[in-house]
Amino acid sequence: MNETQADPIERLIHELSRLPGIGSKTAARLAFAIVRSETLAGDLAEALVGVRDGVDRCVTCGNPSAADPCAICSDLQRDPALICVVERPQDLLAIERSGTYRGHFHVLGGALSPLDGVGPEELRVKELLARIQDSTTEIILATNPTVEGDATALYLARLVKPLGLLVSRIARGVSVGAELEYTDSSTISRALEERRQV
Repeated sequence: MNETQADPIERLIHELSRLPGIGSKTAARLAFAIVRSETLAGDLAEALVGVRDGVDRCVTCGNPSAADPCAICSDLQRDPALICVVERPQDLLAIERSGTYRGHFHVLGGALSPLDGVGPEELRVKELLARIQDSTTEIILATNPTVEGDATALYLARLVKPLGLLVSRIARGVSVGAELEYTDSSTISRALEERRQV
């Protein structure tokens, strides 16, 4: 038995540090907060088991959910003509937090990355094409502004445009509250390219 398995605190620190964005110092801080609390460990354990046992992917959009279809797909107040395509569930949540989009979503499960062995077959592209119905009028490509995200958006646009749908890409540019002086040249270039009339 190695040392991390022998000491429960060390094991907890090790397991927490496996999470994305959690380094060893943050993991240690979280572990000791859990140790100090009388109820946090039990509550956290129940929540983790609940997620493991009670959450699956919505068969329609691919978003993790305890219900199938998920609450977004089953919401009759949403516009069935719009499908916003995102890479990950986190991206869907970011768009939902904005409170401005009221259509449906489709989670691809990543972005095209041939160097990492991620092609169209590894993504939920077939499921997206199968979802497009007569009521669908627009596909909004909201992939990340990376080389992989742009390649994915271009690939999807080439697949969807022949179906006669409007295909749009979310705009990119200078963040609200940012100062041009501190904005990188690539972002400024993109903002100028995607300018609109006022």
